[in-house]
Amino acid sequence: MQRSRPVLSLVAVVVVAMGLSVAHWGAAPWADPLGDALYAVLVYVLVLLVAPRLNPAYAGTLTAGICAAVEFFQLTGLADDAVDRFSPLRYVLGTTFSTLDLFVYVGAAALAALVDHTVTRERTPAPDLRR
Repeated sequence: MQRSRPVLSLVAVVVVAMGLSVAHWGAAPWADPLGDALYAVLVYVLVLLVAPRLNPAYAGTLTAGICAAVEFFQLTGLADDAVDRFSPLRYVLGTTFSTLDLFVYVGAAALAALVDHTVTRERTPAPDLRR
């Protein structure tokens, strides 16, 4: 199953735009979890840009792992230091550890994998019953 890198790139641009919109305009209680979910979806798309033939289950697992690693990295204080030096890194590294974020990442990665599987699965042609 090969995915189109131009399509994946377009999806990444749309997800980034949605994420920036949520970060900029969203003060509602759902804005932070939605932003985290979009972050995980972006990581999923970036994983597929690097490895477009990856099985959705593996891509989802890898995505959840990457997101969790970034979240745990926040506990070191190094993420805060990096964000202090270059503020746009807060969109990549975050600044505050949250256990809830881990659950959102896993759920969003699983949902992205499910959507990917549904969209890209090999379709078997219907049997010819005209005999």
